[in-house]
Amino acid sequence: MAVVQIVYGSKWGGTKGLAEMIGAELTKRGDTVTVADAAGASLDPAAQAVIVAGALRSGGWHKAAAGFVKQNAQALRGLPVWLVSSGPLDDSAAQRTLPPMPSVAKLAQSVSARGCVTFGGVLDENATGLIAKSLIRSGKGGDFRSPHQIAAWVDTIEKDLPH
Repeated sequence: MAVVQIVYGSKWGGTKGLAEMIGAELTKRGDTVTVADAAGASLDPAAQAVIVAGALRSGGWHKAAAGFVKQNAQALRGLPVWLVSSGPLDDSAAQRTLPPMPSVAKLAQSVSARGCVTFGGVLDENATGLIAKSLIRSGKGGDFRSPHQIAAWVDTIEKDLPH
């Protein structure tokens, strides 16, 4: 089984939760997993594969997730890497494959990532900021992460993990 490092960039905790959900699925399959905030993480020398999850923010990926990829690009090119985006506040990510945002696709290419995937996001009453509060008041909040979609995606990457 593989040693997998998952790092995330999250503003309100939804992407952190997504990273933990992915980690739980990998652990069920026998992999050893660590999950850490990209803002303070360094690449684990024992990692045999890396998943970087970033919240989608108005036109871009979470700064800490992007920074982790850029800072560790050379080492990541030698590992199986996947980039995960979290963000649509509807069921679109569960209904169809969403292409990565151009900035995420560029990061993926820079580290020869094995793939990019987008999962639904979450916006709940704990979110702060005028835009978030406005979205919640207008009924756009909720949890759009699909445990079934996450488990199915983990099944697809499991075959590419070192064993």
